[in-house]
Amino acid sequence: MKTRTPIALLIAALLLAQPAHAGAQREEKLSASMRASLQRSLADTAVTRTAFRNPADEAAWLKEMSRRLARHMPDETERLEFLTTLHWEASRAGIDPQMLLGLIQVESGFRKYAVSPVGARGYTQVMPFWIKLIGSPDQDLFQLRTNLRYGAVILRHYIDIERGDLYRALGRYNGSLGQPEYPTLVVNAWKRYWDYTPPTRSADSQAARDPRS
Repeated sequence: MKTRTPIALLIAALLLAQPAHAGAQREEKLSASMRASLQRSLADTAVTRTAFRNPADEAAWLKEMSRRLARHMPDETERLEFLTTLHWEASRAGIDPQMLLGLIQVESGFRKYAVSPVGARGYTQVMPFWIKLIGSPDQDLFQLRTNLRYGAVILRHYIDIERGDLYRALGRYNGSLGQPEYPTLVVNAWKRYWDYTPPTRSADSQAARDPRS
């Protein structure tokens, strides 16, 4: 029998949907310009579609991702709303939606009301201090779009700080900068469970709609 590596065992444990690797972004001082930029990123109007241009590609992606997500979210209506919202929010932040799915799998096991020991909340395990820094008191981190938007915007912020280094950005997101376990788990979950090849390869069908249009 083939011996499973420690990483393989950790990845397999994710299927149990336990938020064992939920971390905590660390509060850092933001410049006025950075704070304003993040506030603008949160303030865009909500939409109820994905960022695909081609309806057939949208339908194919939603069907396949819904199939994969079913073990975590049995209700199909809930899954489709979650995936539609996630695709838009990740795309508008310049993040691969499949990578965000991997992050959520590791952070919360797709539990909407997950709360970490240090208070991180929801699917993307956002720390409440972000509300004070760049949000407004009426925002609920357990609300689907609010949580996904914060998670995507914060991760984009960390990617920019780290000049595109995804592993370091993920470490910042989890509050474990410099430690390899968490970034490795997210990337492996992304590539193993959520990597996706579109059924069509035309230039038009591959392109995503600009979320700002």
